Order: sequence, then structure tokens, then C-alpha cells
Amino acid sequence: MRRLLSRVLYRGVMIRRLAARAYWTFSRWKLVTQPPPQRPTVLIGAPHTSNWDFVLMLAIAWRQGIDVRWLGKISLFAGWRGPLMRALGGVPVDRDDPGRVVDDIVRQVHAGEVFGLVVTPDGTRGGHTHWKSGFYRIARETGMPVTLGYVDRPTRTTGLGPTIELTGDIAGDMDRIRAFYADKSGFHPHKRVEPRLREEARGCSRSRHPHSDGV
Repeated sequence: MRRLLSRVLYRGVMIRRLAARAYWTFSRWKLVTQPPPQRPTVLIGAPHTSNWDFVLMLAIAWRQGIDVRWLGKISLFAGWRGPLMRALGGVPVDRDDPGRVVDDIVRQVHAGEVFGLVVTPDGTRGGHTHWKSGFYRIARETGMPVTLGYVDRPTRTTGLGPTIELTGDIAGDMDRIRAFYADKSGFHPHKRVEPRLREEARGCSRSRHPHSDGV
């Protein structure tokens, strides 16, 4: 049974890598990326301005061999969509009990699993002025680093940038993140949100954990 399961998983990985290779061969987009870390990481997807970001994220992850997980509102997993969303790496989030997600992630990290947890801190595609701080809280509470994924339509490039360790100095950490995304415009540049947390304006730059306003 274990051998059969291993074969199924191996074939699944190979199919994903072949699909990703075909995508990047024929896509008008160019994959410009740094290697992913060989440990669990919070993978930021930004600027998040289009549904196409999801396709690009999967193509990047499958090409790089990343076991990707992403957070989604629980309604996305209702009915027939549930198995499909989970197969694509989806993790349902109950907005009434978001702490459970962090607990589950900590358990997976301690179990030795290696994965990329994709978070889009600028929220849904538009209508925001700040990033949500959930990614920061998750990274600090789990000890995971943060990998900066990006989309830039003017150059038609996408991929992974540097992986950084958060220090707890929110303003300082966000300065490093802002410097990377300064020339990244997203799929729809006019919808881009500047990487900035509300906690920076509240004078919480030395707080160990910001009060999260969502994931």
C-alpha cells in the first residue's frame, strides 16, 4: 500500500513539473527566480491584483518543486470545490477561529514538513490601502522565514525574490520588504497596494507580534 501511494505521489509531482515546464515554454511571461528555501516558509504573493496571480503562483511552485499551501475563506471549499481546492494546496480558514490555522501550521513545521505557505497580504484584488499583518504574525509565531514572490507586468517577469528572517522590528522589516517591491507593479499596476502595515503608524515597530487584521 505504501509503495502504491508513493508511486501515485511521485507521478503527481512529475505531472505538475511537466505541466509547469510546458507553461513556461509557451507563456509570454518569463520566470526570473531565486531558489526556494529548503525549509518551511511564508511565501508572499504580491502585488495581488488579478485572478491570474493564482495561475502564476501554481506555475512557479510546480516548476520549483514547492509543496505549496494557500489560505482561503472557508466558503471556497464548499461542495464539489472542496476536494479540488485542497488538491491545489488550499487550506480553509474559519474567520471566527483563525488561531487554529496557526496551530496547524506550527504542528506541520514541527513534524518536519517542508512547504511554502502562500499569503497575499494586500488582500483581495483592490480596495485596500495597507497590507494585512497576518503573514507577519504567522511567520513570527512559527519561526518561518518570509520568501518574497512577485509579479511585474511591465517586464512580464515573475518568480521568487529573497527569503528574509523577520526580526520583530516591524518598521525595519517592512522597509526591507518595501525596497524589494518598489519596482514590482503586479498584473494590473493601477491596483497595486504599497507594502505597509497599519501597525507601523500605530508605533508598534518594536512589538514582537502585531495585532493581526487578517491573513
